[in-house]
Amino acid sequence: MDINIFINNQPFISCASPVNYDELCNQIEKKANLQHEDYYLVENGKRLSGELPHGDVHCILRQLGGKGGFGSMLRAIGAQIEKTTNREACRDLSGRRLRDINEEKRVRAWLDKQGEREREAEERKKRKIEKLLAVPKHDFKDDKYEEARANLTEKVNDAFEEGLKQAEETKEKEALAQEASTSGTKRKSPAEDKTKAKKKKKGTLWIGDDISGSDSDSETSEEELEVKKKAIQN
Repeated sequence: MDINIFINNQPFISCASPVNYDELCNQIEKKANLQHEDYYLVENGKRLSGELPHGDVHCILRQLGGKGGFGSMLRAIGAQIEKTTNREACRDLSGRRLRDINEEKRVRAWLDKQGEREREAEERKKRKIEKLLAVPKHDFKDDKYEEARANLTEKVNDAFEEGLKQAEETKEKEALAQEASTSGTKRKSPAEDKTKAKKKKKGTLWIGDDISGSDSDSETSEEELEVKKKAIQN
């Protein structure tokens, strides 16, 4: 019966049995150019060390290991990771989310306290109204100021009445003066006014004509004044 030797799960060589352990190692070293420290032999998951093989043998190559410490690094990182305490995404035995259950509890608590909130709001409004209606606590006492304040309205009324009286007196005096002036003077007839206006509208060819006309007007006005004075004296 031949013994098959596998390297990396691939057939490498085969030897006739019975074969000594040392002879088997020598054949593997010659064929693969390996040292004795570079590999070890396994049969049916068990490591061979001087026993006679009875079945297929696997040659496993040794590999250089790292410096180690990877496990300690993982433990340090795991200690730094914070564990979550939020379980609202979980479900209870009935299949409901814990988030929905907690939200329902918060809504019920808010509705239960709604009456208290309304009463507190009404009390705050009452206190605010009372503060606005309350008389200020500070007192101001000044006798002179109070007297001046009491007499101020009377003085204003008196001054207003006095002003009205003076305005009426001035109006009466102006009316009397107008009556006296109208009674002492004669009213001109409209015919005379028309004739004077026509005379003014007519153009004068010579400067002397205009001067003579103005002289005649002045003479007539003087005669009228003398007649009025005689009438007033009589």
